[in-house]
Amino acid sequence: MSKNNTWLIAALIFSLYFFSTQCVFAQTVWLDQLDLSAATQGYGMPGKNKSVENKTLTIASKTFERGFGTHAESSLLIKLNGNATRFTALVGIDDEVTGHDPAVEFVVLGDKKKLWSSGIMHLKDSARFCSVPLTGVQTMELVVTDGGNGNYYDHADWTDAKFETSGKGNIAATNPISSEKYILTPKASPKPKINGPAVYGVRPGSPFQYLVPATGNRPMRFSSKGLPAGLKLDAQTGIITGKLPKAGTFNVILTASNKLGKAAKTLRIMCGDRIALTPAMGWNSWNCFANEVSADKIKRAADAMVKSGLINHGWTYINIDDFWQNNRDSKDPDLRGKFRDDRGNILPNKRFGEIKPLADFVHNKGLKIGIYSSPGPWTCGGCAGSYGHEEQDAKAYSEWGIDYLKYDWCSYGGVIDGMPENDPYKVASFSPTGGSNLQTAIKPYKLMGDYLRAQPRDIVFSLCQYGMSDVWKWGDSVNGQSWRTTGDITDTWNSVKSIALEQDKAAAWAKPGNWNDPDMLVIGNVGWGNPHPSKLKPDEQYLHFSLWCMFSAPLLIGCDMEKLDDFTLGLLTNDEVIALDQDPLGKQATCQDTVGDLRIYVKTLADGSKAVCFCNFGQEKVSIAYNGFSKLNIKGKQQVRDLWRQKNIAAIDTRTSKLHIEVPAHGVVLYKFYPGK
Repeated sequence: MSKNNTWLIAALIFSLYFFSTQCVFAQTVWLDQLDLSAATQGYGMPGKNKSVENKTLTIASKTFERGFGTHAESSLLIKLNGNATRFTALVGIDDEVTGHDPAVEFVVLGDKKKLWSSGIMHLKDSARFCSVPLTGVQTMELVVTDGGNGNYYDHADWTDAKFETSGKGNIAATNPISSEKYILTPKASPKPKINGPAVYGVRPGSPFQYLVPATGNRPMRFSSKGLPAGLKLDAQTGIITGKLPKAGTFNVILTASNKLGKAAKTLRIMCGDRIALTPAMGWNSWNCFANEVSADKIKRAADAMVKSGLINHGWTYINIDDFWQNNRDSKDPDLRGKFRDDRGNILPNKRFGEIKPLADFVHNKGLKIGIYSSPGPWTCGGCAGSYGHEEQDAKAYSEWGIDYLKYDWCSYGGVIDGMPENDPYKVASFSPTGGSNLQTAIKPYKLMGDYLRAQPRDIVFSLCQYGMSDVWKWGDSVNGQSWRTTGDITDTWNSVKSIALEQDKAAAWAKPGNWNDPDMLVIGNVGWGNPHPSKLKPDEQYLHFSLWCMFSAPLLIGCDMEKLDDFTLGLLTNDEVIALDQDPLGKQATCQDTVGDLRIYVKTLADGSKAVCFCNFGQEKVSIAYNGFSKLNIKGKQQVRDLWRQKNIAAIDTRTSKLHIEVPAHGVVLYKFYPGK
């Protein structure tokens, strides 16, 4: 045998050995073998080889034995540590949502870079094949986003999903964000302290009601100086009622006293053409009870607002969302009945009966009450809307004593050209059609806004149309006081993050009486009729509440207030944080600096100070020595106050000092900077 042949045989033997050992060590790992409970998603629980509704995975009539059933917005983080070479899957919307119009997009991220996306997918689209090389990738994230029409019924399946690995190490699903709850808000002093806004708007001749929100031991007595003629203060309850016949501005000194001391605060009452001079604060029934709402639940919510002490921190509104009316499809006898009487007046369902006694119950506690409707013939849930009866409904709300109306686009997209065949049942309960046309978007809100403005009662008008046609630019012109800037929120990090990052676009239009609404708070026990503790981790809840206050957003609690734990109460009762939301200047925070995953939001306050929110949108803790104060327009010597802990932490010179900042992953640090030695 020649020397060359010997070398050739040796090379062949080595090659066979090398490839055989690689085949031994390489292996397939199925996605369903990982801990899917690490996933976060908009609704339900992660499904292992099952859909969200615990059914066989089915896409476009094809069934699959293995996979991950989830719901947008969804995220599953997987530590690969360089051990995977490829990920493959077939993706699509599960057939179990037949009869609806979901839309999603599947995205694969590797080390924070987009590696693949499905594009927007709809129901009955054939499963799309995903094949992503992963060599060298350390961390992978499987994401399902809303396809642009809201996340309702967005049941999304990753089927036949598997990894090819080198066999040299494990891969594992993970959630790096801490689940440990911690309370930063100090307990309120037993001595009196008056909280709430420093300014309040009312129109001449409208019924006036304002509860002086004060913490401290009871019994407590209230008094005032400079209260204008037409108003009276109940010394025991702290409720101011009456009417102001003429426009004017009145600086009223309010006093609260108990056995331990006395506190005073000036409230500027502005009687004129504008109301809601600070964002509304209160509670809404939808995120907790959804279609299970009833008059009894509304009364219990009002009782809980008082009993929990939230009322003493400025929380005011008890808002009824959808399903106080009769429903077109429900099999529940309590929700079946005539939509309107023979004169066209809307009829509440049997769960509610008459609304006025319920409103009186809420008002007697010093609270206010809100209600819900749609400019279309149906609400999103298929209950009676206001189409063709706008003036009657506005008058009814006023007579009932309603203080707030949430007006949801819902079915209006189906009647922008009139009622098809004069048959409301041919109109779907939800249709986003038409909202991108400016005049079409404005028309129904101006109609109801003008009727509300004509009532002898102040009714805050909340435009719920998801930001279509840049509503923040024209909402004031239709007599609106707040308007949604986004789709519906869910209690997931992806939802809160994506909404937060969208808010700068509308910030310039925020001012007293005009508020951008990034949707309700998703902290505490939420669940849309299936209650569960918020899926947001504690750090994420701190960031969520901090930013909504920085955004001057309406603060509407969405949880079951009868099940408030100490952690959630701590979030909702920090008066120094709430004061940012209620600041009379009404200037919305915007992002002024970015350091990696750290976004720094700045809000200018009425007293000239600055609130600064250091938000970590990344998955690792940030620790920096920050000195970019010129970007934040903060100059000279400053005192730095930690608003969550309610204490001063540093005195700095912005020209020479660095401020050490530590922000947990998905967390926040919230400081106030004000001039000082």
